[in-house]
Amino acid sequence: MAPKSITELGVNDFVKAGLSPAEANQFNQLLLSLSLSSDDPTDTWRRIVSRRLLKSSYPHPLHQLLYYTIYSNHHSSSSPPLYWFPSIEQAKRTNLGRFMEAHGSELLGASVYKDPITSFSLFHNFSVQHPEVYWSLILKELSISFVQPPNCILDTSSDPSKHGGTWLPGSVLNIADCCVQPSSHPNKQDDSVAIVWRVEGFDDDSEVNHITLKQLRQQVMLVANAIDANFSKGDAIAIDMQMTVNAVIIYLAIVLAGCAVVSIADSFAPKEIATRLRVSNAKGIFTQDFISGGGRKIPLYSRVIEAAECKVIALPVIGDDVAVQLREQDLSWKDFLSSGSKNSRSDDYSPVYQSIDTVTNILFSSGTTGDPKAIPWTQLAPIRSAADGWASIDVQVGDVYCWPTNLGWVIGPTVLYHCFLTGATLALYHGSPQGRGFGKFVQDAGVTILGTVPSLVKSWKSTQCMEGLDWTKIKLFCSTGETSNVDDDLWLSSKSYYNPIIELCGGTELASSYITGSPLQPQAFGAFSTASMTTGIVILDENGVPYPENVPCVGEVGLFPLSLGASDRLLNADHDEVYFKGMPVYKGKQVLRRHGDIIKRMVGGYIIVQGRADDTMNLGGIKTSSVEIERVCDRADECILETAAVGVATANRGPEQLVIFVVLKKGYNSNAETLRMKFSKAIQSNLNPLFKVSVVKIVPEFPRTSSNKILRRVMRDQMKRELSVQSRL
Repeated sequence: MAPKSITELGVNDFVKAGLSPAEANQFNQLLLSLSLSSDDPTDTWRRIVSRRLLKSSYPHPLHQLLYYTIYSNHHSSSSPPLYWFPSIEQAKRTNLGRFMEAHGSELLGASVYKDPITSFSLFHNFSVQHPEVYWSLILKELSISFVQPPNCILDTSSDPSKHGGTWLPGSVLNIADCCVQPSSHPNKQDDSVAIVWRVEGFDDDSEVNHITLKQLRQQVMLVANAIDANFSKGDAIAIDMQMTVNAVIIYLAIVLAGCAVVSIADSFAPKEIATRLRVSNAKGIFTQDFISGGGRKIPLYSRVIEAAECKVIALPVIGDDVAVQLREQDLSWKDFLSSGSKNSRSDDYSPVYQSIDTVTNILFSSGTTGDPKAIPWTQLAPIRSAADGWASIDVQVGDVYCWPTNLGWVIGPTVLYHCFLTGATLALYHGSPQGRGFGKFVQDAGVTILGTVPSLVKSWKSTQCMEGLDWTKIKLFCSTGETSNVDDDLWLSSKSYYNPIIELCGGTELASSYITGSPLQPQAFGAFSTASMTTGIVILDENGVPYPENVPCVGEVGLFPLSLGASDRLLNADHDEVYFKGMPVYKGKQVLRRHGDIIKRMVGGYIIVQGRADDTMNLGGIKTSSVEIERVCDRADECILETAAVGVATANRGPEQLVIFVVLKKGYNSNAETLRMKFSKAIQSNLNPLFKVSVVKIVPEFPRTSSNKILRRVMRDQMKRELSVQSRL
């Protein structure tokens, strides 16, 4: 029997989807009043959403019924179904739309520029071809104050070895000082609210806490004075904490004091912490006595001191005093702050102003072998990050922006700069984002921009923990770290009357996204609608030859190298070899930059990420190499000859599942479930407690190249087919 069309749905269908008979009758009458047709599914969905017929309080099966019925005959292989459509009025109120209205006619020509929606692609192309013009104007939109202005925007002649050019040469500033000072923005003043927060389990029904910009600046200066008393200018100082108000203050204070933050996630095992401290040559580390969240207290200080020989400053997760015995060389938070007041006669602090290419943050991204890549962020990276938030996510003065994350991952510093360089308010929840307490904080804080990772959305949806909460103040969601699941995104977007979910895909080394959604373009669930501003992308075939522009295709992405904020060095690897060696020259002008993603460009320019070209996988938003996983699994049981780890995306584009292929030693036996449990335990103990093995497959041998390299892609494709078949059974 053929599925029903939208015009054939009736009251009984809506009751089966969870409405009461009275609600179903009312809903049916509203649908009939729209005189819908099955001929144009996009127009049908647009009309239903624009009238707000699908309330966020309605059961999810009703949302599913309408969305999947309307698009039942849509051939998503050519282009994805659209769910959100900007109006001209909405577009002109966005940062980029307002900017285009002000400069579009001048830059594109009065006869060419029409409006922010019609002219978006032309304006994007202009930003790629003339990045120095775009950036000269964007710098005026952000809270960037130079002590010494740049000699120019972009210099491509002084150092030919720098494929990415030299950006803002000669400029001097302190990017943390830009974050904590008031600006010309009318609402970024000393009494503006800089941060709002709530502590899980203590005040879920009380008013949210807040700190003004002036109070934030005072706290940052207090900590910067203490840093001066304990460290030297230029020192690398690590942060291994939950993303609390104090963690944000410490981050800004380290940069204000002319030092560099070393980003370490609070989920790492001691071995991973030690590696990052060694590679960065960290002189100290800030941490907590415990991690608190989800009703649990997990020791953190004890994990850190197992890895750290340097000085540790320990903060209490609760109260004023740490709940652990400290080593002799370590300091409590209270004693650390006291050392600063003894060292300085004033509560003020003079920022350390440094050149634009000074390192302010060392982040890590797993490569395919050995240690994780140590990626230095200079003061250019926050500018790039904030500008992309301003353009793609439309972060504005007055927004309340929440993204549950950690300063150990790139999204932590990214969100911090998104807020403080645009004048938005940063919203922090001290606890687990997986429960209702977090959702209530989003409601009570009046969050207008909510960032997520797909696995978190899946958890919210499956546990139904957010039911009954009001998220309708959210104007926009954003998502990164994993491939999004269409049905989970349908659930999420419905919580705010189908406001857009801006998908972001980039890299720590780019300080930004290279592909994104845009509030100036219609959006499709789980898809990207454009390259980010000033970013040029090329899709390469198997021979490294670029496909023609705008043609639907699948291949490895190459990036135009001129990108403000992108890395130009690595601390522990050859930057040129990692990102440029072996890449083709595009149109005889520039060597493309390697990124490593396989992407699919569809009709209309929409993009789906298909996976990694190398053997790096993405687990829970964390890029991890196969080699790291295999090194641990090979030692998990004496029966193992060798293992091969692959990340496999599910058929509906959900987060990757970790699959381990195993070859057993001759004469040994074992079963897949036993090995799965052993592998999971070993990985969680030695790499990351958040990782888990989904499937183990015992095979007689691995497919290999003629040079004996394991063909993980072949195994990945095999497992993807098997999982797809299982999902249909």
